[in-house]
Amino acid sequence: MNIVRALLLSALTLTTLLAFAQTPATHGIDLTSIDRSVKPGDNFYLFANGLWMQRTTIPADRPSVGHFRELADRSDQQVLALALDAARSSAPNTDPRRIADLFESYMDLTAIEHAGLTPLQPTLDRIAALHNRKQLSAFLGSTLRADTDALNNTNFHTADIFGLWVAPGFQDSGHYAPYLMQGGTELPSRDYYLDASAHMQEIRAKYLTHLTTLFRLADRYAGSQQTDNPAQRAQRVLALETAIAKVQLSLADCENIHKANNLWRASDFRSKAPGLDWPSFFLAASLSTQKTLYVWQPSAIVGESALVASTPLDVWKDWLALHAIEDSAPYMSRSFDNQHFALFGTVLTGATAQRPRDIRAVRALNQYLGVAVGKLYAQRYFSPQAKADAEHLVANLLAVYHKRLEAITWMAPSTKAEALAKLSALQVSVGYPDTWRTYTGLDIRPDDLLGNIDRAKLFDYHYNLSRIGQPVNRREWCMNPQTVNAVNLPLDNALNFPAAILQPPFFDPNAPDAANYGAIGTVIGHEISHTFDTEGADFDAKGKVRDWWTPADFAHFNAATAALAAQFDTYEPLPGLHVNGRQTLGEDIADLGGVNASLDAWRAAEAGKTPPKFGGYTGEQQFFIAFAQVWATKTRDAALRRQLLTDPHAPGEIRALTVRNLDAWYKDFNVQPNQKLYLPPAQRIHIW
Repeated sequence: MNIVRALLLSALTLTTLLAFAQTPATHGIDLTSIDRSVKPGDNFYLFANGLWMQRTTIPADRPSVGHFRELADRSDQQVLALALDAARSSAPNTDPRRIADLFESYMDLTAIEHAGLTPLQPTLDRIAALHNRKQLSAFLGSTLRADTDALNNTNFHTADIFGLWVAPGFQDSGHYAPYLMQGGTELPSRDYYLDASAHMQEIRAKYLTHLTTLFRLADRYAGSQQTDNPAQRAQRVLALETAIAKVQLSLADCENIHKANNLWRASDFRSKAPGLDWPSFFLAASLSTQKTLYVWQPSAIVGESALVASTPLDVWKDWLALHAIEDSAPYMSRSFDNQHFALFGTVLTGATAQRPRDIRAVRALNQYLGVAVGKLYAQRYFSPQAKADAEHLVANLLAVYHKRLEAITWMAPSTKAEALAKLSALQVSVGYPDTWRTYTGLDIRPDDLLGNIDRAKLFDYHYNLSRIGQPVNRREWCMNPQTVNAVNLPLDNALNFPAAILQPPFFDPNAPDAANYGAIGTVIGHEISHTFDTEGADFDAKGKVRDWWTPADFAHFNAATAALAAQFDTYEPLPGLHVNGRQTLGEDIADLGGVNASLDAWRAAEAGKTPPKFGGYTGEQQFFIAFAQVWATKTRDAALRRQLLTDPHAPGEIRALTVRNLDAWYKDFNVQPNQKLYLPPAQRIHIW
């Protein structure tokens, strides 16, 4: 370990220099990125970021690069330093020791290679021993795990047959409840199985080859030969996953809260979704005493349960074995790890090299011991002054949002009163949580990587089960302080702004206010705006799903949001592949509201003063440029295609074009009717 640590310290220095190589030396907008040859009214994204796009190359181990990614790199290096320090000084049976041991187990390639398939073999033996549907149902229940990416990150995808999400109940927002989510496929979304385009057919062909290779690798390590050859087994798995994809809902449909608000009694599952032996499933999943569960995608749950009955048991055993191998591959020997990356890295994102091993270890720490890492991160990297400054910005944005809501003329007084009450009740947390969860009882060993991952998943699952039926803690965080992101939690009516995003270039105490409000201010405004996006508008001040709109107000809201979706439908980041405006609508509403609110907040902070120019740009111009530069991103085509199909966020180059809907932008950059981004005033969309 001493040799490894010395090597890692060298890597830390080099990688840190690379991560900060593109960080501007000045405070404020990055003048070196602006391409003055581009008219803002023709392509505002390229005007603000054109020179950055020209000089930036995507490293071989990345699907994309951008300012979000640069800040995430900084956070990774900070976490790496914490892990190395934990290895030096942590006491036994403490969370810092768990951090050190998980990190060491990830870096011990010799032990991983020596273990081969051995850590996974007991699971594969259990699968091979399944003889009937009752045993299959129990095994599927035993592998149910917490799905933390449901409404929080609007991902709605898990490789397990189903995912379990624990959150405040739609109908009882004061207590935690279980939600059963669709799952069962390894590829990123149902489109990868069902899209008939030549590109997707090519991906499926490569996926089939990948599955065959995984089966061959497992046979080779086990020293055995299956009765059916690997190619046939792979074909059966692909066929089953395709059948599962056919009954899954699209991402856009999954985001419809009213379609998800389905509370089933546990005793109803046998009649409503026949096929799976539900009592055996729930018993194995430690849910046998649960009387009710929310079913997010009923048609998918019904369809997948029917497949359990209609698909031969041997096919399900192949599916289970393949998923066990696939999901474990990143934590196994190089042959499995490299094969996993060949598909999920190179084919699906275009990256041709893996991230450095130490950074991948950091990602594992964040995923499986994230709260423990976050506690150390907040103590070292987020000062009380930074927290106070960020809270001041948030307060300014909230005050402005109150004024904007009060000034809306299209809302009836009853609807407006509900909206203002919801905003007043919003729980805002900045930097890190008030209390810290611990991992006491989690067994992490320095020489058992795959075992550590499995035990951490099970530990997290039981933690989530323990919350069911308990009163909701609206101050609880769903993100870690070291995460470069922010989130609105509609079921909690709460916001989380992690410490890691509250750093330059998003938030720089030495930068002009125009740059800070254009960057982090619009991010804060974005999250506040989610309170009233197409999802947030369905929840009241207590996080309960409730209709608090008058019919006329809701019709106005729907018309305005439909127009925004239609606007985004016109954007074509790749030839023949457009943004799905319905899929990205919630984020697009939040972007639009966030920019408007942050602009007003900046103007209020200036109190009528004329800020000095910077690089020849006025204060308002700096604000809009800072907003566009937040979204500076360069993405490989494969990764961009995946984003367009599976992500509720539009690509950065498209999000920057939100400014087309703000009257002030036209004035500040003298945008004329003959320019490409020009929208007549009547077509500019105003919601909040």
